[in-house]
Amino acid sequence: MSDYSIDITDKKCPMTFVKTKLLVERMAIGETADVRLRAGEPLENVPRSLKEMGQEVLSLVEKEQGIWQLTLRKVV
Repeated sequence: MSDYSIDITDKKCPMTFVKTKLLVERMAIGETADVRLRAGEPLENVPRSLKEMGQEVLSLVEKEQGIWQLTLRKVV
């Protein structure tokens, strides 16, 4: 079970990453978060942007048709 969760399935890029980044900024190093997102641009951009920030993507799993769950750990 993660420390945080956020659902950004109703957001469009670039707000998908903005919302995720704001969550990461509130987290302490070592904490984890689940992010629900849609396939397409969010699925491509959010994981890549998190890695570019130096965060760890622990898993990326399709939960239902077109809806994915990304689990991340704050590293820096």
